[in-house]
Amino acid sequence: MENVQSIKQRFEIIGNDIKLNRALEKAIQVAPTDISVLVTGESGVGKENIPKIIHALSHRKHGKYIAVNCGAIPEGTIDSELFGHEKGAFTGAVGSREGYFEVANGGTIFLDEVGELPLTTQVRLLRVLENGEFIKVGSSKVQKTDVRIVAATNVKMFDAIEKGKFREDLYYRLSTVEIALPPLRERGEDIHLLFRKFSSDFAHKYKMPPIKLSPDAAEYLMHYRWGGNIRQLRNIAEQISVIETNRDINLKTIQSYLPERNSQLPSLIETKKSESDFSNEREILYKVLFDMKADLTDLRKLTLELMNNSNSAQVQESNKSLIQRIYGQNDDSQIKQTNRSIPLNEHASSQNNNHQTELIDDEDENEDNYLIAETIDDEETLKLEEKEIQLIKKALERNSGKRKAAADELGISERTLYRKIKQYDL
Repeated sequence: MENVQSIKQRFEIIGNDIKLNRALEKAIQVAPTDISVLVTGESGVGKENIPKIIHALSHRKHGKYIAVNCGAIPEGTIDSELFGHEKGAFTGAVGSREGYFEVANGGTIFLDEVGELPLTTQVRLLRVLENGEFIKVGSSKVQKTDVRIVAATNVKMFDAIEKGKFREDLYYRLSTVEIALPPLRERGEDIHLLFRKFSSDFAHKYKMPPIKLSPDAAEYLMHYRWGGNIRQLRNIAEQISVIETNRDINLKTIQSYLPERNSQLPSLIETKKSESDFSNEREILYKVLFDMKADLTDLRKLTLELMNNSNSAQVQESNKSLIQRIYGQNDDSQIKQTNRSIPLNEHASSQNNNHQTELIDDEDENEDNYLIAETIDDEETLKLEEKEIQLIKKALERNSGKRKAAADELGISERTLYRKIKQYDL
């Protein structure tokens, strides 16, 4: 059995990272068997090398090796590409065709981006993994194939399973052995080695001296977050090799070819559920209700001022101004009617003062339990509370009782919602 170092030389793999070495060791160990392998890792980490190693070290090395990019084949034709079709199976099928599983019989198939497979194709693939059987598109004849399957994906499979985009049973069939390749940013010591290798290759290709990095430029590369991994590093090395006439590359030059590091950090993207127009109307209604409540609070404050203020003229003027703001009109009859409901004479003021201490004590217990004069319409207050209760109940029902989600939907804090629930005994 070959060791890791000989495999690196044979397949031109650069690096000494411990995670990379572990991935290569696992590939060497599973190669002589026929078990299925799932290679995981970010885009650009070199996942395509693992199936080549497995095929080359297996007893199928003299058979065919076919690499299929599942994400590059249209959904309507992928079944035909993988399993073949019969003449007349669909429009344009002028003859029968062998699929990859039939052609690669006795060899290895590498399914890259397997997470992009349609669900219908996943069912067909599961049957091949279980008993080696498949049916051509447009045919009823069951055919057998003896193929080793190695798959790769950069998709988080458990997330795809939870969203119903990938079958859980197929995942466990594919991942009998899972080999994970580390991203380039976790292979700090390997980055400069890879850059030097790429620089040497491009110098030979374009017949020019290789570029060399200054110590601070090399340090910058080692701490940069490579979103495109090895593929991005290779492209940067090629750009600099072709464009720069000065072959000694300093930090300023290398920074001009790479975006700021912060731009490569994971960004927090606020994801919101798509809501109907009703949701927007509900938000507007809720704001209106809160505005109404604020107006009622102003009326309460005015009532207390009336109780403490013996200046009738000043009270009437203040009352008139507030009523005009709330009702949005200058109807004197409405204002007079409202003013008449507020006691303004010396006798009423004196009576109200006798109860002032009692009202302030009530305020400490609950600000909503003021004994307000006739200026406050109790029926209107009740309707406001009923609407508020209905909105809170509906929000809780839509979010399965989750207070945080309901509070976000209502546009209030979770603490405020909790207080409302306790207040209304919901």
